[in-house]
Amino acid sequence: MSSFTVLESVLRPLSYWYNQDNIEEVAINHAGQVWLRLRGKRAFPWVVYEDEKLSKEYLTDLLYIVANTYELPFDPVSGSPLVFTELPGGHRFSAVSGKNVMYDENDLTGGVALTIRVHSEDVAFGLADYGLSQGKALHKINPLKDIKDPEDPYERLLLSIKRGDHILVSGATATGKTTFLNNLLKILDIHKRIITIEDTRELLVPHPNRVHLVLSRTEQTNQMDYAKVIDLVVRFTPDAIIGGEISTSNAGALWELMGSGHDNCLATIHAESSEAAYQAFTDRILHTYPAIDRAKTIEEMRHKLRVVQINRDGNLRAITEIT
Repeated sequence: MSSFTVLESVLRPLSYWYNQDNIEEVAINHAGQVWLRLRGKRAFPWVVYEDEKLSKEYLTDLLYIVANTYELPFDPVSGSPLVFTELPGGHRFSAVSGKNVMYDENDLTGGVALTIRVHSEDVAFGLADYGLSQGKALHKINPLKDIKDPEDPYERLLLSIKRGDHILVSGATATGKTTFLNNLLKILDIHKRIITIEDTRELLVPHPNRVHLVLSRTEQTNQMDYAKVIDLVVRFTPDAIIGGEISTSNAGALWELMGSGHDNCLATIHAESSEAAYQAFTDRILHTYPAIDRAKTIEEMRHKLRVVQINRDGNLRAITEIT
């Protein structure tokens, strides 16, 4: 029996889902649950089903078998916790396993998350399917981006969240940055697919379609790094990317993800003002990307990144700037 025959046999509980009609993508954020992105459906395309066959044990074994079949390095404990390949049928497979993925408090030993971008030769798109027709104006995906920022700071922040702006929550220690960020998450459309990137699990995401990636600053034992995080996140097709605190290790990756076409990249940073936040973010990026132009990057941030500044006076915590 060939290794590919074994693989196809092991894949059956999962291929039941991705071989159905009209499926564009399959995602598993944690064991026992599968999310399906429907092809051609515009509003809220993800639907979810429970499937006890997709247990943590099954998914973990599957990743080892996939990696072995394609001779890929896979060792979530001390090597690479990622598997990127193409399954039989041309389906693009991306997965992560181990302590770098932690859906909830039940994932103390780590979890498994994966996506499958379904290949279909029956689907053909013409120019009109992309909104391009002779004599017609180009379609605007997000008309909210054409709305001028309101003068009222409350309305300005709400509009920023709804239209997908990138937001940096800035403040000194104990100003409540993470608490405020968790409250912003409650405003995001509950149907969005959320990917979080943290060094320890602090973000409270109410959205059920979510993946939590963790890179510990002190307990990282395998070969997972932020370069690999970038590759994984873009393959996991998020609607929003939420980082924890900006540090010298993750700043470059988060800034790169903010320029990758995704909406709603949110994070926190230690700084005393909005201008100091831009400077601190850039200085942290310089630790891993020393060749960037500091002044140019700060200017780009002013146009691309909204800062919510929180300051503290005794027991009083207050937002003092919304750029």
